[in-house]
Amino acid sequence: MPPRDDVSTDDLRLLLALARTGRLVAAAALVGIDHTTVRRRLRRLESGLGVTLIEHGPDGWVLTEVGRSVVERSVRLEDIVQDVRAAVRGEEGTVRGTVRIAAPDGFGATLAPVAIAEVVREHPGVSVELVTMTRPLSPRAAGYDLSVSIGEPRQGWLTSELLTHYELGLYVAHDYLRRHGPLRGTADLADHRLVFYVDSHLAVAELDLARSFAGTGVGLASTSVHAQVAATRGGAGIGLLPSFLAEPEPDLVRVLPAEVRFVLAYSLSRRRDSPAPEAVDLIRAALHRHVARHRSELLPLG
Repeated sequence: MPPRDDVSTDDLRLLLALARTGRLVAAAALVGIDHTTVRRRLRRLESGLGVTLIEHGPDGWVLTEVGRSVVERSVRLEDIVQDVRAAVRGEEGTVRGTVRIAAPDGFGATLAPVAIAEVVREHPGVSVELVTMTRPLSPRAAGYDLSVSIGEPRQGWLTSELLTHYELGLYVAHDYLRRHGPLRGTADLADHRLVFYVDSHLAVAELDLARSFAGTGVGLASTSVHAQVAATRGGAGIGLLPSFLAEPEPDLVRVLPAEVRFVLAYSLSRRRDSPAPEAVDLIRAALHRHVARHRSELLPLG
């Protein structure tokens, strides 16, 4: 398509909104206009630049390579708007913005909220939206400024870094041990049932650990690690659980710690086009501080 010379900065801001949310309706709500208007104006922007900026993917609208390049440069527009608003309100130097975070349910429901609370308590201009999900993060993912994922850091459209390592071990309820007797070695596991993820719904390759217990049946499988903890506590079987979730449970005890210990990584990824980079920096730093304080819980065996 031949380019024209009528590129609108307002249309660029709509592209930023879609890059943040991945959904036309959500982007429209973010800027306060109808979603059909957003789509029409984005088509106008593509026509004006003579390129395709967005395309529809399985998880919503995603940026093309050219679209990502345009968004990276357009973030400065949001900075200018925020600076103008802050100057008018007499709030220059105040960190403001909404940070969207995706995290696995175990991390997202326990460690992340405490770290986030530190930031929003000290910076009233910062707000956070936290979505918990255990699935691999697409390198073209839209809608999140920060994402915690299971696995070692990967580079790409998202800047990724190691957040922390954590371990998983085998845990059982005290009452379960009283009823079934002690476990003296991994060979004894064949007489028990495992509590872990639903194999057919396991989207994270690093969590494909049940194969290490071939011959062991399933007591309860769940896509929620918190359901796994509850099921283990209720005696459904032997849970293969993150230590930072299982160790605080008074009804659970770890078994075969020398024989069964898996160490995985949580990685923290950041979108390069976030319109609230200072707020993102605050959340990132808080997450690093928080996991450092809880290292002994994340890796109890060192």
